[in-house]
Amino acid sequence: GVVEACLLHMLKRRAAGFLRTDKVAALFTKVGKTCAIAGDVCKKVQELQQQAESRKNQPNGQEPLKRQGSATSKTPVLTPQAIKHIWVRTALIEKVLDKIVQYIVDNCSKYYEKEALLSDPVCGPILASLLVGPCALEYTKLKTADHYWTDPSADELVQRHRIHGAHGRQDSPSKRPALGIRKRHSSGSTSEDRFAASAREYVESLHQNSRTHLLYGKNNVLVQPKDDLEAIPGYLSLHQSADSLTLKWTPNQLMNGTLGDSE
Repeated sequence: GVVEACLLHMLKRRAAGFLRTDKVAALFTKVGKTCAIAGDVCKKVQELQQQAESRKNQPNGQEPLKRQGSATSKTPVLTPQAIKHIWVRTALIEKVLDKIVQYIVDNCSKYYEKEALLSDPVCGPILASLLVGPCALEYTKLKTADHYWTDPSADELVQRHRIHGAHGRQDSPSKRPALGIRKRHSSGSTSEDRFAASAREYVESLHQNSRTHLLYGKNNVLVQPKDDLEAIPGYLSLHQSADSLTLKWTPNQLMNGTLGDSE
């Protein structure tokens, strides 16, 4: 939608088409006459529009029978939002949107007024450069309503770590080895470094979250839950979300899987 707003800013009437209501479609069609990349996008959009129209005309939303293994049977169903922005969306998925916009910027006098955004000698090239990144992505999966996730419990993370560790070493026992067993590897610094790196990555993964930003983290922070109990070392971290700050602390015993039934 934002890209379309930039493309439509002060677009010439002749370029937009006098009688066409879809000005973006008119622009892509006009550019496609002289730009081969835009012409390929026009053909792709026409195919998608025909497929969407054929689905709409089928009774009860049923599609006609297709030959097994045909390529058309794998075409995704376009949502109304996708159809609304089908021109920019198709060019983005085909990874050519940045090239089309760059072509428009290079030939802006044909399509835009002098005060238009894409006619600006600075803003026009910047817009084309900003689209290079999105065009380099693979849009194979789209986010759904439940794409956000929160931190799993520490117990679940410990179980995941045990499962991953069991697959990593075939000769490892089902339970975590005691500290004395690891002493035989103390002669080699490589194994120690590998173990330390693995432990550090594991601790960092305990507080990984797609919604919050980790501001600070420190290990071996002592917390005393009761006056008559000894202080317990653990991992402390401070996170920032959109509207709050969150302080998290996980005891080292729980991360090492040695807490057991202790309170």
